[in-house]
Amino acid sequence: MNAEKIKNIISEGEGIAIEFKRAKNELPDNLFESVCAFLNKKGGTILLGVSDDKEVVGVDKSKTEELVKQIVNLSNNPQKLFPSFLLEPKIVEYEGKSIISIFIPISSQVHKTAGKIYDRSSDGDFELKTDEQIKVLYQRKSTDYSENRIFPFLKENDFNHDVVRKVRKMIKINRPNHPWNELTNEEFYRISGLYRKDYKTGEEGFTLAAILLFGKDNVIQSAIPHYKIDALVKRENVDRYDDRDCIRCNLIEAYERLMKFVEKHLSDKFFLEGTQRISLRDKIFREVVANMLIHREYVNAFPSTFVIYKNKVVAKNANRAHFFKVLTPDNFEPFPKNPDLASIFTQIGHSEELGTGIRNVYKYCKAYSGSDNIIFNEEDVFVTEIPLSGSLEQKTNDGLNDGLNDGLNDGLNDRQKNVLNYIKQHPGIKIKDVSEKLNIPIDTLDRYIKIFVEKNIVERKGSKKTGGYFIKSN
Repeated sequence: MNAEKIKNIISEGEGIAIEFKRAKNELPDNLFESVCAFLNKKGGTILLGVSDDKEVVGVDKSKTEELVKQIVNLSNNPQKLFPSFLLEPKIVEYEGKSIISIFIPISSQVHKTAGKIYDRSSDGDFELKTDEQIKVLYQRKSTDYSENRIFPFLKENDFNHDVVRKVRKMIKINRPNHPWNELTNEEFYRISGLYRKDYKTGEEGFTLAAILLFGKDNVIQSAIPHYKIDALVKRENVDRYDDRDCIRCNLIEAYERLMKFVEKHLSDKFFLEGTQRISLRDKIFREVVANMLIHREYVNAFPSTFVIYKNKVVAKNANRAHFFKVLTPDNFEPFPKNPDLASIFTQIGHSEELGTGIRNVYKYCKAYSGSDNIIFNEEDVFVTEIPLSGSLEQKTNDGLNDGLNDGLNDGLNDRQKNVLNYIKQHPGIKIKDVSEKLNIPIDTLDRYIKIFVEKNIVERKGSKKTGGYFIKSN
């Protein structure tokens, strides 16, 4: 949030997604009524330090840090907000005054404050008092998101318990004061929205989100047999692939495998942010990978793909579009497609505040690849394109060819040099063994071997059945 964005919000005025509140020295008594209403409706922004008539009165500068901490602590307190929902308010300087901006995403759960449920209209917050009003809200939440689909026969023993323990440990490390850390597993599933009751049908049980996060591989394939993520490298063999990882596991392990795939095939650059070295590659692709996992429409059979080409990386996933346009930091309005999945990823540190992904990619891409020709195209299939420079086409391997014949490997790419080095370290190795160890298709290796033989680098010794390849000695 910056001053220009604040200016636009103030000029727009209060409405269904904007609320102004005075807060000179303390939090307004009704703040969490608005927080609750936004979570239950379609999200929005609350500005503390602005009056109803758009006057910027500001927050006492000596109190801003204290008030921000209070908001964070109260949002994590189930006695104040239930289920709790971590808020991350920002302090913004505007016209010489301090404003606290609170962005509140839409939630897939029904939230209460002080035991009361609030909804939002253009006139402001209102309490839901009748059983019928509350039932309608629950029904709306259960049908808005496919991640809420209930599987009544799914049991906790269908989960990968190592992954459950890992996630809970990651939350504790990443957010040591989070109220989820004190819950039992059963309480954790319910509070996080992974176990629900459908008030229209009476069904209750674990949700599709729970399966995607924690399900064993066979359970995931049974529930959504079309689910898979294809990670491909298509630098040379664009009709097929140079390398592939077909991912059908839970989203926690899928994230890790995709990031390892990125690390394997894309180099990084030395970069200082201030005095601290950061990984531009990780900054960019953790956002791309997280977004394609947590915002995918999983009931759609369109497969997700993550493809590394010579000059770009292209990610595609099925999408439930709220806009049909190319997104930029200037026109982007964050809207979670799977709030429960997004919440878990945020708590474990795999993603940040909703809406930061696109901004971070734009922030770091020019320094990484020399280009900001980035595409985020939101339609029924969401397409992300990240440009690559020639130096980033593949991961470098400094010193890979030490000891090979001088000059013979000129013109080879790093992947081919890697194969040569592996043959040097394993004299007599067979092509199928190289393929298994380096995860390179055999037809790609056959082309490499042909090049090596033509360059007089490699020779075959022994029979077809028992022989293998050696670095040729002079």
